[in-house]
Amino acid sequence: MVETPLWVLVLIGFIIFSGYMSFRAMRAEAKLEQEYIEKEGQVYMERIEKAREMKQDVEEEPELKSFG
Repeated sequence: MVETPLWVLVLIGFIIFSGYMSFRAMRAEAKLEQEYIEKEGQVYMERIEKAREMKQDVEEEPELKSFG
């Protein structure tokens, strides 16, 4: 029976370990990217809301002055 050298088994083990760590890093990076996208989307929505409020304030001011 032919025995596989120990260094070949260790090399195969390291290849499997490297693949696992790569997959784990890919998942962590995707999670961080998703959190960043959500944060930037929230900032964008807040900016739109502030612009909408300012626009409503500007539109309401002439009405108040005409009654005075």
